Amino acid sequence: MYFPSESKEGLYAQRGVSAQKEEVHAATKKLDKGLYPNAFCKIYKDVLCNDDNWVNVMHADGAGTKSILAYLYWKETGDVSVWKGIAQDAVVMNLDDLLCVGIYDNLIFSSTIDRNKKQIPAEVLEAIINGTQELFDTLKGFGINITYMGGETADVGDVVRTIAVNGTMTARWPKSKIISNEKIKAGNVIVGLAGYGKTNYESEYNSGIASNGLTSARHDMLDKYYADNFKESYDNSLNKEVVYIGPYKMSQELVVGSEQISIGKLLLSPTRTFAPVMKELLENHFDAINGLIHCSGGGQTKCMKYVPENVRIVKDNLFEPPVIFDLIQKASKSSDEEMYQVFNMGTRMEIYTNEENADEIISASKSFGVDAKVIGRVEESDKKELVIKTGGKTLRY
Repeated sequence: MYFPSESKEGLYAQRGVSAQKEEVHAATKKLDKGLYPNAFCKIYKDVLCNDDNWVNVMHADGAGTKSILAYLYWKETGDVSVWKGIAQDAVVMNLDDLLCVGIYDNLIFSSTIDRNKKQIPAEVLEAIINGTQELFDTLKGFGINITYMGGETADVGDVVRTIAVNGTMTARWPKSKIISNEKIKAGNVIVGLAGYGKTNYESEYNSGIASNGLTSARHDMLDKYYADNFKESYDNSLNKEVVYIGPYKMSQELVVGSEQISIGKLLLSPTRTFAPVMKELLENHFDAINGLIHCSGGGQTKCMKYVPENVRIVKDNLFEPPVIFDLIQKASKSSDEEMYQVFNMGTRMEIYTNEENADEIISASKSFGVDAKVIGRVEESDKKELVIKTGGKTLRY
């Protein structure tokens, strides 16, 4: 068995980031946790209209350091369209978190883009902004209405080396249609939705990388060439032994299934949204859903922040990790315990339900081309615990 050590400082920590965001959680621990402490997003009373039957939710997130990968790919290939994927990342990291509290329609979005004007020209800004609107137009075709209400675009070269792409999404929602995770209990099964492959609403293969763990993936996968030629793409105070230590160039191609795909494209696959699937489930199977967890920051351990105290989460039938995670693990020589703490490993959305409802949820997901299956279960326990069984190993968190 593997027992993760909280004191272990892996490459991820040495690069100045944290998969678990311990310091962030410590800094915010005194803030109001909202109406439902176990809910995936903070939910507040209806401040906007003061209606006891409604709630307000505001969520902020972004593409993180994935924008640096887009920058490198664009500089290497000249392909400005790659920035549209970064626009999708910034939106979906907000939208799919809101899906986890039951919200899927009548949303408003405001973007926040900070750039270094010397490195990021107007054509990149245009690609990001237009890419955001194009995604909203696509989602509207599935009945998911998001109004793009502008935002802030700032030239702050003293603050950012390249560009940071973030956003805020807000909704007013009926309290009776909120998923609070309070119904998660022993006896539930967990239906997992795959974050990789190609859905009915995607135009190309998605590696499943999403928008978490990209600092690790970038430095572990990419060659020292990028450290020497793009010093603006990393913190120059870092130990050079942890900066771009991988074997690959962005343009290097691999065979994935029947397709040839570059390393750059695998790392830059836009974060898949599950909005079309979840709209169907939340409208027609709402009572079957006891809880929802988006496996973003913290990877497969994310659930530990939102499930009740007296349960053991057992994941013993996760999807086989897609090729991108195998490449990252081999390049970084990371342990399984680290990989499952940092990355989603191919299973990105968890639906907690009763066993008798699992088949209809799986069927609904597959109708959109999103693979789904029962990946685990909830058991009674004296303490909150997560057990992951993979490749003949047992990981305990």
